[in-house]
Amino acid sequence: MEGLKAAFARAKREKRSALVTYTTAGYPTIDETPDVLLAMEAGGADVIELGSPFTDPIADGPTIQGANTQALKNGTTTTSCLNIVRQARSRGLKAPVLLMGYYNPLLAYGEERILRDAKAAGVNGFIMVDLPPEEAVRFRHHCTNYGLSYVPLIAPATSEKRMKLLCGIADSFIYVVSRMGVTGAKGVLSSGLPDLLDRVHKFSGGIPAAVGFGVSTREHFVEVGKVAEGVVIGSQIINTLKKAPQGEGAKAVEEYCYSITQRRNTQVSQTNGGPNGVSHGVSTDANRNGDGSGWISRENGEAPKDISTDDPTKQPASESDPSNGTVHVDAVSRGTDGPGLADQLEALNTNDDEKDPELMPSRFGEFGGQYVPESLMDCLAELEKGFDDARNDPKFWEEFRSYYPYMSRPSSLHRADRLTEHVRKTAAKGMGANIYLKREDLNHTGSHKINNAMGQVLLARRLGKTEIIAETGAGQHGVASATVCARFGMKCTVYMGSEDVRRQALNVFRMKLLGATVVAVEAGSCTLRDAVNEAMRKWVEKLDTTHYIIGSAIGPHPFPTIVRTFQSVIGSETKQQMQEQTGRLPDAVVACVGGGSNAAGMFHPFSNDPSVKLLGVEAGGDGVDTDRHSATLTGGKPGVLHGVRTYILQNAEGQINDTHSVSAGLDYPGVGPELSGWKDTERAKFIAATDAEAFIGFRLLSELEGIIPALETSHAIFGTVELAKTMKEDENIVICLSGRGDKDVQSVAEELPKIGPKIGWDLRF
Repeated sequence: MEGLKAAFARAKREKRSALVTYTTAGYPTIDETPDVLLAMEAGGADVIELGSPFTDPIADGPTIQGANTQALKNGTTTTSCLNIVRQARSRGLKAPVLLMGYYNPLLAYGEERILRDAKAAGVNGFIMVDLPPEEAVRFRHHCTNYGLSYVPLIAPATSEKRMKLLCGIADSFIYVVSRMGVTGAKGVLSSGLPDLLDRVHKFSGGIPAAVGFGVSTREHFVEVGKVAEGVVIGSQIINTLKKAPQGEGAKAVEEYCYSITQRRNTQVSQTNGGPNGVSHGVSTDANRNGDGSGWISRENGEAPKDISTDDPTKQPASESDPSNGTVHVDAVSRGTDGPGLADQLEALNTNDDEKDPELMPSRFGEFGGQYVPESLMDCLAELEKGFDDARNDPKFWEEFRSYYPYMSRPSSLHRADRLTEHVRKTAAKGMGANIYLKREDLNHTGSHKINNAMGQVLLARRLGKTEIIAETGAGQHGVASATVCARFGMKCTVYMGSEDVRRQALNVFRMKLLGATVVAVEAGSCTLRDAVNEAMRKWVEKLDTTHYIIGSAIGPHPFPTIVRTFQSVIGSETKQQMQEQTGRLPDAVVACVGGGSNAAGMFHPFSNDPSVKLLGVEAGGDGVDTDRHSATLTGGKPGVLHGVRTYILQNAEGQINDTHSVSAGLDYPGVGPELSGWKDTERAKFIAATDAEAFIGFRLLSELEGIIPALETSHAIFGTVELAKTMKEDENIVICLSGRGDKDVQSVAEELPKIGPKIGWDLRF
């Protein structure tokens, strides 16, 4: 922390802005990164941000995302990042270093462990892109205990209340995110940047502000330096490394940094000794990690003075010692007085004048929350307020229900007679529950997705948005979003993993027929998770005009609650229909689980009915004991992905695992936070069905009931059959038949030669 303060103080004394540079650890290689850090310092950098790569960023631009991808391919881990700093320190790096990244890898490494190891390696602090304020206060407190800094981020959209909080937890400097506009060859300040800096300085209490994003030239640096104490450059350094000949990246970075600063930092000698061999600095033994926590050497060789709060008039100076060897101050803080963690949390959570009341629960036990970049926080607050107004407005629900004929609601519910009899043939005497089908496959567009798409497009119109973006896996949510956009004349862009584009070509064509733009995402595993990443990044770019219709009960608050609310029509209708047909509630309800929208919609209306069992069936792929599955609740552990704390599939480093399922709609490494809460409280049970077992479910419903189900739903069918065998004949189970299988017929045909022999199914002709 002290090293960061000293860097900005030195720049201020020299009447210039501090240069804060960024590079990704492990890019272009792990071995070259220490050279790059040293080169940045030699070229005039005052502070260095070392990016810790993450598989699923939601705020990085394409340049830095590309560097992260390459770094991960090179095997970069959190341990690698620490070793890079340690090596650079051993070779003379003096500039303070911040680790910058996303929360999940840090969480996986362990908070206490990362603080201890970072301190030992010579790290000076952290920038966490997606850490919400409540946890930032707590994490900053832990950082302070280790003498490390926590640097908050502020965006142009940050409200005054949030700005006060973020400025209040800053201890070394504040990172202000504001893009540059470019006119010809000369950069210009982004609109409103001076006013933004004025607001930051108003609340910062003298703590410096560094402005980043879009700065790439000397002209940019000088212009931004007129209003800010520091300037951050990142993407252009990555570009410099990318363009440099092999092995010459560090040299190119040094020359680039020099072109920005017009100054060079000569290496500070590792030896001690001032005039006459007297040193008033700190020895290398005392500061062997070079972490800036020791004394700062005085250039004039003057001995450090004592500090006193005594009245200076009672200690007159003498001719031999005009200053009397004492610095007089008004008070001394030794870190034990003043507002602590409890005070900061209290101010954050209970100050009625500063905090809006929670409009709806943002957490489901420990799960949920808003783990997103600061640039999204106020937009999410606007969305929450708009949704809260809508859900409490009878006229909104009247409008929603007015589209029931268009949506084909209410969907029908009936007993699956032949499937029930099939179960009883293989079950013990007196066993074999009645199986009912809730026919969401008969909705307009062929799945449950229309419920959420219609609700959210009405909400978007209420909020004054003119464009819609969406992500899709199996294509059903994309089709539903394109459908409602066509109905209301709104522009629609759908992001879809390129592998899913291949698997679901029919749905891609349906979206295009409906007038939507389909964007194939070729990053990562090229599936649903990558489509979510891209959609979130694009949403950030056009928040004022665009609404993101997220397709499942995932993402940051309030999205899981919004999706579950619109999908709860499934469970609410089921309750009423079962009462009418059987005179009582069902004994169990079953749904497939990917992100969890149809499961949340089916389960939530029954969540306070303990007599009703809730069973979710995940995608077991080749088996949960392999690395080719998507069974998040069965085989995952808690973490943070796509802005929410929930169960996720991740490795020991906190990087998100590749997933596999024969069904594109379940091929996702996370799950809705409400389902995670139900798992931990044991309100719901979750199992996994393999690809082969899903094919069994697909075949059974097709041959016995004349209904071709979606492969997603087929997992739930198999799970229902197994559950029904354990229940009595007078008990009832309802399956959420979430979608029809037209879209999957080609996929089944392609996979049957491999899976068919395992289950005795041969359709060759």
